[in-house]
Amino acid sequence: MELSDLLRIAGIGLVIGFLHVFFEQTGKKEFSFFLFFVAYIYIAAEMLRFLRIFFSEIAEFFQWLSLAF
Repeated sequence: MELSDLLRIAGIGLVIGFLHVFFEQTGKKEFSFFLFFVAYIYIAAEMLRFLRIFFSEIAEFFQWLSLAF
């Protein structure tokens, strides 16, 4: 995980937040709900990708640790 990944997710979160408020203020609550739903699915997929990277790094560390002894 790099800084660019975090900045991309933060940027998408800000855009989604602004669009959510805009749709809520204009009375388009169904657009707001679907936008939030799609954003939730996207963030969940990104978190799964980050968890996969995290656990591969942990497994690599334990392999290195077992070779050290």
